[in-house]
Amino acid sequence: MNLKIDERYITLNDIINSQKIEISKDKNFEIKIEETHNFLIDEIKNGKPIYGITTGYGASGKNYVSYEDSKILQTNLFRFHGCGVGKKLSYKVCKYATIMRTISLSKAKSGVSLELLKHLELLIQEDIIPVIPSQGSVGASGDLTPLSYIAAVLAGEREVYYKDEIKDVMEVYKELNITPYIFKPKEALAIMNGTTIMSAIALASIEEFETILNSMESYVAGMFEVLLGDDTPVDDFVHLSKPFSGQIQSAKNIKRKIQGSKLTHGRDDRYDKFFADNDLNIQDNYSMRCAPQVLGVIRDNLEISKKWVEQEINSVNDNPLIDGVNKRIYTSGNFYGGYVAHAMDTLKICAGNLADLLDKEFALLVDHKFNRGLGENLKLSTEPFYHGFKAMQITLSSLSADVIKNTTAASIFSRPTESLNQDKVSMGTTAANDFSKMIPDLYNMLSIAFIGMAQAIDIRGKNLVSPHLKNIYDEIRKDVKPLFEDRRMDIDIEVLYKFIEDKKFI
Repeated sequence: MNLKIDERYITLNDIINSQKIEISKDKNFEIKIEETHNFLIDEIKNGKPIYGITTGYGASGKNYVSYEDSKILQTNLFRFHGCGVGKKLSYKVCKYATIMRTISLSKAKSGVSLELLKHLELLIQEDIIPVIPSQGSVGASGDLTPLSYIAAVLAGEREVYYKDEIKDVMEVYKELNITPYIFKPKEALAIMNGTTIMSAIALASIEEFETILNSMESYVAGMFEVLLGDDTPVDDFVHLSKPFSGQIQSAKNIKRKIQGSKLTHGRDDRYDKFFADNDLNIQDNYSMRCAPQVLGVIRDNLEISKKWVEQEINSVNDNPLIDGVNKRIYTSGNFYGGYVAHAMDTLKICAGNLADLLDKEFALLVDHKFNRGLGENLKLSTEPFYHGFKAMQITLSSLSADVIKNTTAASIFSRPTESLNQDKVSMGTTAANDFSKMIPDLYNMLSIAFIGMAQAIDIRGKNLVSPHLKNIYDEIRKDVKPLFEDRRMDIDIEVLYKFIEDKKFI
């Protein structure tokens, strides 16, 4: 799908579903872009000192640069910021970033030319995607260093993703007969001085975390079944009595997924069996009984975070801002990525809580003292020299520790830079990177948990489970066999990782 870009509000799904972009050809839009750009150029030619355009940057803002030298200043800006380090961001994140920067600059408040927007459009149209390193930004003045890689690619420097390879951009330009772009005053600064990298990382991670959360609800529903759980905790009455939307939704999802099960029981059964079954507690453990409450908080925070990231993507977050209608220039701080930083820090805590819940539930599943007849470590054999899921539980638990130990808020670690000019920064990119690093661990945890779930179904009998859980079981058993004798399980975990990533368990 082609994503039309003008001044309108663009949703996260618009970006996710877009293959190409198209800069609006509406005359009023084009006139507004050019009107703002031309006003800025006139101000520069009249000798007005404008930050980052006819002055130096940061603490060097007191140094004046002539109009003739302002173009050199823009070139040097992206060159001296070419010091990004760390793992390269994925093709998807880099593409999102290029689209997002185009969206922000198309609001006609950054002073860029229509020609620049057309060159950004060309990158997406031809699938020439700047390769961007993940580290080197403090999140204000925006993502300067990583965004310099978009600016540099426009000018014919650095590397790009092209046809599933990483290539020097000039090789690609020569192949396609594309001329490198020459920046006009302020244009490199407008690209670099924004919150786009943190937002792109955030969006890609949110996409995957949503899949993880939906899959987790399927796992919780399965736990209600294989542990012969009481379904009272997902009753509508309970959650309408505490009407948080996320909690209500999570409970409804779990309740829907256990429909048709012959293993769960209701509140009346528990009362009836209380005196007859000495092993049956009047209530299930918190990790079962409170699962909708735990996941509901996560679901609500996810929606808030999505809203904030979407708003950030639609904002004008460079500096200075240019009002071409009223002929004014505003030096300001919209490059501060606080909303994305706090959204990511919050989702890191959510990821930690999800990991902790999964760790607790899997511990119940494999422990013969709590799993109501599923046996020691879900063993299908009674031989004492077989070990079942003993080591799988250790791996899952170690992954939960890896997730939880990284939940400390990055936004409180503001680091002063640039001669104390950038003395309070958001750390939004660090927060987004932190959150993204949790995603593979959560996938692997769920992979182990679902393999264990399938083993539990083998013990209970698949004819007793709900249609939803049977579908999950059948999908798993296509490629992962039951564990009778001790064997390596890492390959099975990789198979399940891909299943969950492909949304097969939601």
